[in-house]
Amino acid sequence: MKTNPSILDRARLLHKTQVAWRRHLHRHPELSNREFGTTKFIKEELKKLSLKLLKVSYPTGVIAELSGRHRGPTVAIRADIDALPVTEKTSVPFKSTVPGVMHACGHDVHTSVVLGVAALLAERKQELKGKVRFIFQPSEEVPPGGARPMIASGALDGVDVVFGLHVDPHLQVGKIGLRDGAVFAANYDFDVIIHGKGGHGARPHMGIDAIVVAAQVINRVQHFVSRETDPIEPLVVSFGEIHGGTARNVVAETVRLVGTARWLSERLDGKVPSVLKRVITSICASYNAKCEIVDIGSYPLLKNEPSVNRIYRRNWESLFGKGKIAVTEPVLGSEDFACYVAKVPGAMFRLGVMNRKIKADQPWHSAHFKVDEEAIYFGTALLTAAALDFLENGNQ
Repeated sequence: MKTNPSILDRARLLHKTQVAWRRHLHRHPELSNREFGTTKFIKEELKKLSLKLLKVSYPTGVIAELSGRHRGPTVAIRADIDALPVTEKTSVPFKSTVPGVMHACGHDVHTSVVLGVAALLAERKQELKGKVRFIFQPSEEVPPGGARPMIASGALDGVDVVFGLHVDPHLQVGKIGLRDGAVFAANYDFDVIIHGKGGHGARPHMGIDAIVVAAQVINRVQHFVSRETDPIEPLVVSFGEIHGGTARNVVAETVRLVGTARWLSERLDGKVPSVLKRVITSICASYNAKCEIVDIGSYPLLKNEPSVNRIYRRNWESLFGKGKIAVTEPVLGSEDFACYVAKVPGAMFRLGVMNRKIKADQPWHSAHFKVDEEAIYFGTALLTAAALDFLENGNQ
């Protein structure tokens, strides 16, 4: 493998521009499926690079392609572009200007890194042996997610490998994290609508109290986790919202529970949704209540392909030396990058963004989330080198 020493020089020269991109995106965050301004911004920057924009059969998101002079494999690189419904509480001068919306998961960094990779590889178009496809994906944060629409739009057509990254606020800037196999959980998001019978609070026996039924549903679901699942297989079921009732002295007729389940074992893939439906339906029936279980969306288990991680490892060590790669732990958070690696060999590396001196050490989705922007340089250099490596050597 040959690593062109100018990758670091070019990435360093581009860094100031990438920081400006990132700060623009950070000031103007957009929620899932509403990333219209972000999509426009990305297209404008890609057009400056003379990349081919492919048709996307979705309101937001971008797929662009860079074709080299010579025939060869096709590499895909994915960034997610949506923000979160979080009110920013940092004091950075480029903080969000959109009330209640914030890039609290680093997608602005992901986008800036992948735009930078596009810029660096475009400079080498004449020497490229193959194609590089850049996927700027909407709606990672909200199932059913934007990965599947991007795939349906042809994002993976003819692709031999897919690269992804995710910032990690628990990993020091200047380091990356790698792990083979399962790294992000599968998930199943669902709503439960319980239909009881309203009445006076002083005569509960004349009604069917949907709140009491909902309480039993919540408790019984936790019994499924602790008593019907192998304890060595991580599984969590959480209800993040409860909506129901109209007054303190009225038996609630309807309650909506908003839930999510996450797991790290393939053995649970077919089991969790079906058992949840069985448990919830039986509890409601025992109280003579009716229920609807609404499937909101799901992401598969994200498993990193070891051979792709080897590409990351050898290029990182070639660029930055040994001793700066951590073995990251799997988490019960979910990522729809899993949809890509379910179809094409790929892996997602963790990009260290932590710097306690500037208080860049808060968790994902925190209103105080910050990153050390030096991480953009490291991520750009690694992905550029990894893409060139694969185009030259394949999955060796």
